Amino acid sequence: MNTRTKTQQMVGTAVLIALVIVLQVVASAMPWPFPFKPTFALIPVIIGAILYGPATGALLGFVFGAVVTFSVVSGADVGGAMMLAQNPIATVVICIGKSTVAGFVSGMVAHKLSEKNMTLSVILAALLTPVCNTGIFVIGASIFFLDLLTSWAAGAPVVTYIVTGIVGVNFLFEVLFDIILAPIIVQIITAIQKSSR
Repeated sequence: MNTRTKTQQMVGTAVLIALVIVLQVVASAMPWPFPFKPTFALIPVIIGAILYGPATGALLGFVFGAVVTFSVVSGADVGGAMMLAQNPIATVVICIGKSTVAGFVSGMVAHKLSEKNMTLSVILAALLTPVCNTGIFVIGASIFFLDLLTSWAAGAPVVTYIVTGIVGVNFLFEVLFDIILAPIIVQIITAIQKSSR
């Protein structure tokens, strides 16, 4: 990697880090007309993972997780604050770990497939990012916060609550949103790659 490419990657990563922070902070504060709130901050994580590889994807995921952790610690995320009060270490590890792994996996998949089929690599990366992010949260919450999940379920089976309450429409919207954006992401990446040659 030459100096120009390294500089472009550093600048691109810095811009994407800023986007992750802004999207997460703004999206969390904005009123949303639906009973679910999608995670728009995953989009720059996906773009960075595809453009610059798994290490950058993991870094962007880590930044996203750190912003989520801050909202949990500050009490802005009420459910997260309840988890933090019960088990602070597990809460922080889940908040940061889920998105870091999601960014890394997204970058690995994109890196392996991009030379063979850019569109397929972007679609899979866009699909795997929310799957990993939500999946790791659900697994971590089920292991460390089963009592809390049971109380939130309010008498309903915990599995039903996880599927409908935690995963539910929000997760499906994120997956659909990311996949719909995938062709746009492909065009952005293609344009960036052409301009850097």
